[in-house]
Amino acid sequence: MGDSTVTRLEGREEAVPPLVTDEQSPTVLERLRTPRRPRLWFEILLIAVSYWTYSLIRNAVPEQKAKALRNADWVWNTEHQLGIAVEHSVNHAVNSVTWLIIGMNYYYATLHFVVTIGVLVWLYRTHPGRYAAARLTLFVTTGVALLGYYLYPLAPPRLMTGGHFVDTVQVHHTWGSMASGDLKNMSNQYAAMPSMHIGWSLWCGLTVFTLCTIPWLRVLGLLYPVATLVVIVATANHFWLDAVGGVLCLSFGFTVARAWYGALPHALPRLTPALRPAEA
Repeated sequence: MGDSTVTRLEGREEAVPPLVTDEQSPTVLERLRTPRRPRLWFEILLIAVSYWTYSLIRNAVPEQKAKALRNADWVWNTEHQLGIAVEHSVNHAVNSVTWLIIGMNYYYATLHFVVTIGVLVWLYRTHPGRYAAARLTLFVTTGVALLGYYLYPLAPPRLMTGGHFVDTVQVHHTWGSMASGDLKNMSNQYAAMPSMHIGWSLWCGLTVFTLCTIPWLRVLGLLYPVATLVVIVATANHFWLDAVGGVLCLSFGFTVARAWYGALPHALPRLTPALRPAEA
């Protein structure tokens, strides 16, 4: 609407600014940074494409066996110097209890995906206002891990030369690792640093602990990454320091989410604001 005019007594016209009748429309950046209710079809497509891309890139990283074995020796020696090189003892001790190590093999192969997807579905249904920030945290964490796989190839303990670790999947003939048995040619065997079993499980645990209102589920949330740490060490798939790498990646993921949304996921409103008619 153009400026309206009024006539003064002297006969001169003076411009009058138009009345503000509506709130200023948010910018594109503001709209992107405002949590919105997730769309189911988009989330399913996004997660499927993202995981396919993650697997493709992870497995496309050159398997630099010699460098990965040298890095494994360095990590193992460093842990000895720090007095935390207990992986060998844990691996052999748990392997002596057949039912326990078989259970851990299946834990390693399945819960990593099942629990993470379950927490995403729970967030989508009950915490739509926090879903996007939590999902961004997880995606950034995974993206940084891919960079780690490329820059620092690392052999897991079970593939070390002269490490005398037990590959529990091969010994007990279970399906527990994409890098063992008949599936080893489908996965990069030297992408152990950082551990996304720890990155994802800690994301799940913290999400459940901070947002769930049921006490025993909150406790389970905290125990889940602890149990995962025991499993990845007992099955000789990771060193302790791989877990530290996973924690650092997750910390970076939370930092990015906080910078983008202005708050950590649990501090955002549980529900999304009502959409304007033009945005619906």
